[in-house]
Amino acid sequence: MTLPSQPSNRGVRLSIREGLCIENKPAPCGLVIFGASGDLTERKLFPSLASLSAKKLLPQAFYIVGTGRSEISEAVFRHRARGLGAEYLRGDYDDPAAYAALKSKLLELDALHSCRGNVVFYLALPPRLHAVVARRLDEAGLMRGVRPGGSARVVLEKPFGHDLESARALDEELLRPLREEQIYRIDHYLGKETVQNILMFRFANSLFEPVWNREHIDHVQISVLESAGIEHRAGYYDEAGVLRDMFQNHMLQLLALIAMDPPSSFEAERLRDEKMRVLLSLKPLPGKGLADSVILGQYEGYRKEPGIRPDSAAPTFAAMRLELDNWRWRGVPFYLRTGKRLAGRKAEIVVRFKRVPHSLFPPLSPSDLEANTLVFRIQPDEGISLTLAAKKPGPKSCMGALTLDFDYAEAFGEKPPEAYERLLLDCMLADPMLFIRRDAAEESWRFLEPALTARDLPLEPYAPGSLGPGSAVRLLEKDGRAWRDA
Repeated sequence: MTLPSQPSNRGVRLSIREGLCIENKPAPCGLVIFGASGDLTERKLFPSLASLSAKKLLPQAFYIVGTGRSEISEAVFRHRARGLGAEYLRGDYDDPAAYAALKSKLLELDALHSCRGNVVFYLALPPRLHAVVARRLDEAGLMRGVRPGGSARVVLEKPFGHDLESARALDEELLRPLREEQIYRIDHYLGKETVQNILMFRFANSLFEPVWNREHIDHVQISVLESAGIEHRAGYYDEAGVLRDMFQNHMLQLLALIAMDPPSSFEAERLRDEKMRVLLSLKPLPGKGLADSVILGQYEGYRKEPGIRPDSAAPTFAAMRLELDNWRWRGVPFYLRTGKRLAGRKAEIVVRFKRVPHSLFPPLSPSDLEANTLVFRIQPDEGISLTLAAKKPGPKSCMGALTLDFDYAEAFGEKPPEAYERLLLDCMLADPMLFIRRDAAEESWRFLEPALTARDLPLEPYAPGSLGPGSAVRLLEKDGRAWRDA
């Protein structure tokens, strides 16, 4: 079926042909949310579950139980749960009695809703509680499902540890009561539509794969910029800083998706194998001269934020120049940056192709011709754009840049779904494709260790509302390049 061509306010007409759209509905199961009284559950999980319910994508047999340490009335909790019929149990996360009460409630609800003993445990909790909850669930006999023949999966919110040593220790603790295939380490960026579309764009189109290499691509930029500060996360952020909060997970995962080789099949383990190969191909950060490839900054006024230490050295901005030591990408720089209190909010991946080697259009030189640029916009306006050189009306030698732009909301008449919708549905479907495997989480920590432990990296102040420290601009300038918004 072909939809009518739609006008674009960017000067491009879109003709969209519907393809094969398949969405599976999960098998019967229950969902238990630990930390159900917290901010993440109220802002992200319940709205996403309500949206899945409205789209009739939740299991036909389904229930939700929330647990937390806060005293919340049943009426208040049901209001927060947006009509999903969720029940709330209060208890301490290290109290065996709380887990005995939880098991009793799950047995009751499992029988009532015919959920066959299947359950998903979502740990919307600080990482220090992950192993505690897993151990107590195992002691209560819930790590193999609510009843014999059932199944259990555990979803973990980032960060997965504080460094390599703590990540390994956490994994060892988790793998006593759990198998790796039961663990779903969530990174909400991987649930965003444009991030998922990177795979489709690259591997469903024969146009780009032949040029997706060092012969044709000059460099890649990955930017996740936020105009907001730390907001309600002072306690966590001042301990973690931007490298732990963003680089160890979001940034390196985006790099892996852009740089990976085609998997042998569109299956979770094959795709995660290829992402792991990218992480293993990263050239190690240098022990000496680290400041030549890693820039850290802190926005002015950060130390006056409520809950922040007056002498805090936590970075709120980081930029890196990375390279992959493999056949496809050798010599191609990847520039990554992310930070708080910047000029605007955006997340994008920019693939800058090499300029033509020779100009056929005198007196224009190759440097006068616009380099082809492919941009994946992840937020706030999700979409994809491709910039090409084209003749402008007028003189015979009159070149300009033409941008072909695809905007999700404009093209399909609706905003892309919240990333948590995709990830909640996938964990109920037992599909780990968009979740992080143990080896990838640990390898990311190993790669970042030199930057995390460095004592001689300067922490450069930058003005709120700017593009970050000046050193981040110079990081590209010394290579003869510039950030797309510089």
